[in-house]
Amino acid sequence: MALHQPLLLSSPFRVAERLFALLGERAFYAALGYSLRRIALGFFAGFLLGALLAMLAARLPLMEALLRPLMVTVKSVPVASFIILALIWLSARRLSAFIAFLMVLPIAYGNLLSGLKSTPTQLLEMARLYHVSWGRRLLYIQLPHIKPHLLSALTLALGMSWKAGVAAEVIGIPTGSIGEQLYQSKVYFDLTSLYAWTVAIVLVSVLFEKAVLLAVRLLYGRLERL
Repeated sequence: MALHQPLLLSSPFRVAERLFALLGERAFYAALGYSLRRIALGFFAGFLLGALLAMLAARLPLMEALLRPLMVTVKSVPVASFIILALIWLSARRLSAFIAFLMVLPIAYGNLLSGLKSTPTQLLEMARLYHVSWGRRLLYIQLPHIKPHLLSALTLALGMSWKAGVAAEVIGIPTGSIGEQLYQSKVYFDLTSLYAWTVAIVLVSVLFEKAVLLAVRLLYGRLERL
């Protein structure tokens, strides 16, 4: 308001007006759907693989030792470096899914491994003593114990997958994606659209996070009633 320069900073009213205008465009929903599908695919693939590797590492110390350098490397290398390297091997349309997968993998692995390793050994020993099957040990001992670790991993991974996935789209510029819209806004100095798309990304990310966490809590509720 002091500068009177909308080119530098758009007002909240103009951003809201632009966002409501986008809500009436088919291209807006097409871009959201495009990015949502790929980022969700990368998220679920990364989380599933991270969970499987954590289960193996919890049972096999050698596996944990072998995976530790890989996970540390993935967490330490900047996202932009992975994006540029991935563009050499992958098409821009697959980039956001791969980057989301790569960022989610160490988060899921680290959190779930901590939860599995902190499971009381006395309970596991008692279960083995009474010949409780591996599936029942997982269902009644390990899954309830790792619940806080699982929810924490999901919360961190969901936010990171959207940040990394959209960043990959901005660099790769796949046609019809949210990243392309952000890049076009930057090229034409259309800050109002840039802020409007950013608000849309935040809203979709929050809704996606709430939906996944709700599904997990409902699943745990059903397991606890078994």
